[in-house]
Amino acid sequence: MKILVIHGPNLNLLGTREPDVYGTFTLDDISASLSQLAVELGCDLSMVQSNSEGTLVDSIQAAKGVFHGILINPAAYTHTSVAIRDALSAVALPTVEVHLSNIHKREEFRHHSFVAPVAVGQISGFGPDSYLLGLRALVHYVRQQAKG
Repeated sequence: MKILVIHGPNLNLLGTREPDVYGTFTLDDISASLSQLAVELGCDLSMVQSNSEGTLVDSIQAAKGVFHGILINPAAYTHTSVAIRDALSAVALPTVEVHLSNIHKREEFRHHSFVAPVAVGQISGFGPDSYLLGLRALVHYVRQQAKG
């Protein structure tokens, strides 16, 4: 099983960016934890991080026929990007949306997700564990779908 992990804008700044909101762990820390869990779950991961909406859309489109699912933290694009939402819908791969912070406890503009309606689920508010919970859920979902 192959899973594409997508990290959206500004996540490359984790560890120094608003530690009161996001903590002091880095994107490399999250990637290492995901890689370790992937071994346990028996899946292969490819990871991409970009601050560019177009690059993220290109990565999503290129996933069709290559990956079994997408784990995505669209970050700020969660609340603004119809293009990312449409790309996810177009490739029709099972997608789990994750967020480090609880977007529903933050500013009002962060409460709406364009991605959620095309995702099989959303996990937020558990810091880096959101990614790990999301990966577990996605792998389980894909395996259940394969069983028919």
